[in-house]
Amino acid sequence: MLKTFDIILIGLMTATATITYTIKHRAELKMEEVHRLEAEIKLEKDTIDLLQADWALVVQPNRLEKLANIYNGELKLQPTVSTALAQPTELPMLRSQLPPPDIADKEGAPIKGAAATGDSADAEIRRVIADVAAKPAAKPVAKTAGAVKHLEPKDNIKTGSVKN
Repeated sequence: MLKTFDIILIGLMTATATITYTIKHRAELKMEEVHRLEAEIKLEKDTIDLLQADWALVVQPNRLEKLANIYNGELKLQPTVSTALAQPTELPMLRSQLPPPDIADKEGAPIKGAAATGDSADAEIRRVIADVAAKPAAKPVAKTAGAVKHLEPKDNIKTGSVKN
């Protein structure tokens, strides 16, 4: 019986050693791949830095001005007129030229001083929004078999979970 047990232990140790060596070999291959990828990333970053430096040299205003002067006969470049970009009528209104917002209370009657500009109008707007936000929202109602049943919201907004 001792011989059988010894043979089983030797076989188990051999299998364990083989598995350990295989795992170690795979890990070394993965590490080589990681080092190769890191070298490629470093090369790409260096290339990007070199291209950015080259771009900075290429787009220098002095160099562009010299090239424009040299090739002006062939390109026939003209200075851009400021009105060619946007007409004054195409520009948006200034905030001071905007009409004041019309604000109404709960019944639809205009609020006193709501047409005033500046901080007082902003204060009125904030007050109306606060009044609306302070009111509790009405619960939806569903009719089932002659009885009225209030529906509770199923979404828990704080955690984003849904109640079933």
